[in-house]
Amino acid sequence: MAYAGQTIENPVSGEKITFIQTAADTDGELLEIELELDPDGAVPGAHIHPEQEERFEVIEGTMAFRMGLKKIVAGPGEVVTVPAGKIHAFKNAGDETAKVRVQVRPALQMEELFETTVALAEGGRTTSKGMPKPLDLALFVRQYQREVKAPFPPAPVVRALLAPLAWMATRKGHGERYVAPELAPAAA
Repeated sequence: MAYAGQTIENPVSGEKITFIQTAADTDGELLEIELELDPDGAVPGAHIHPEQEERFEVIEGTMAFRMGLKKIVAGPGEVVTVPAGKIHAFKNAGDETAKVRVQVRPALQMEELFETTVALAEGGRTTSKGMPKPLDLALFVRQYQREVKAPFPPAPVVRALLAPLAWMATRKGHGERYVAPELAPAAA
């Protein structure tokens, strides 16, 4: 469970995340992190947060954002806000480490999502771009469907296509990080 002051690093994507305020600190309303990206660092792919707004304030360096078809380059002091449901991606667009303050509202399970992506990368269970490999991707998509989804195809199609892989991944023991809420044991 994430806590304020904790730092995690993704060796594949070049992301270094320090938790500033967690869901526990804000009663689930906000997750605030400081994100550092190496010069070649980038989020693994374009994505959508169906229920969450993301606000990026560039502290140091230069960041490039893509929101839909729009490209934005932002430097220190500039803020980029991505509304819920908007396709976006981002990367470091400079030759030095970029530092960005990121706020995600509401927090949902984003802390756990970040911790999971780092654990998968550390365990060699991602592609060279940082995306979970197919078996883990199937479980990841199921677990974090409120937090993130692919821009296409539609979410129900993705879930249907990945369902056999999720079943296989669970049978192979890859499900230890993922407990879909509907599959979690009932409290005694």
